[in-house]
Amino acid sequence: MKKIYNFIFLLLIIAISGQNLEKKAQEITDEGINLYRSEMASWYGTDVFLANYPNRENIGGYFSYIDEGIPKCIFFSKNNQVIGTISFPTNYKPENAQINLQEREFSTTENDYAIIRKGALERIKTDTIFKYYNNTDFNLIPIIKNNSKKVYVLTAPKSNNTVLFGNDYLIDFNRKNEITKVQRLHKSLISQKIVDEEVGKTVSGVHSHILEDWPYMTPTDICTLMLYQNLTNWESYNVVNKKYFSIWNTKTNNLVIMLTDVIKKINDDQKKRHPEAQNPDNNIQK
Repeated sequence: MKKIYNFIFLLLIIAISGQNLEKKAQEITDEGINLYRSEMASWYGTDVFLANYPNRENIGGYFSYIDEGIPKCIFFSKNNQVIGTISFPTNYKPENAQINLQEREFSTTENDYAIIRKGALERIKTDTIFKYYNNTDFNLIPIIKNNSKKVYVLTAPKSNNTVLFGNDYLIDFNRKNEITKVQRLHKSLISQKIVDEEVGKTVSGVHSHILEDWPYMTPTDICTLMLYQNLTNWESYNVVNKKYFSIWNTKTNNLVIMLTDVIKKINDDQKKRHPEAQNPDNNIQK
């Protein structure tokens, strides 16, 4: 009877923790998709803009954001005037992009994006928390949502056949667009090849998280996976932590987070309840 109670207790723990982890997984997924949509607008918006704007010396910078559901890439001059708006209302195909090269002032929302992007860029130049690697660039993704202002910093490869995870950061801002917190999301930089010389095209991948504040798969992990999903054969990707195990399904864009301790207890309990299953010789008919 005691074993039954223990098993029921484990099931209750799973049910409660499962609900909390499901909510956390959805929050991370939503944030990761926002990052992906913004970064895709930057990827393709840059190509479209440069193909249609001849005065390269006038370009001061760019940023992307989601405007009422529509990804937009905004280019501004060195005098902080908007000089190009590239919108992707249907998809990210360059031929379907809407191009507006009319010079104008920033909107109120765009001005906030420009300010926090500039603040993040200045902080990157002076804060030693940011680490540079050869053959990489920093990509800045500002996000303003639900009264929250932040800039994610991703490390992007300059070479092909490489997917980079880690060496990413989160910069938080207050309502006055002042930096309140800077943190790293991974301990180091993780590099994975799309095509390996020995095994060919890779089908999955895994890396570990050891930072206390970021035990789960991060929104930046999801953003990276979605950016490269058409270039890889990956059906899933895993992130391992001493307490949690995260699984990203690249086919459904679905994140599942499991409590590794609970899973271990269930496995141990099953071994005790069904010891014959642990001995393959017991299944041999004589």
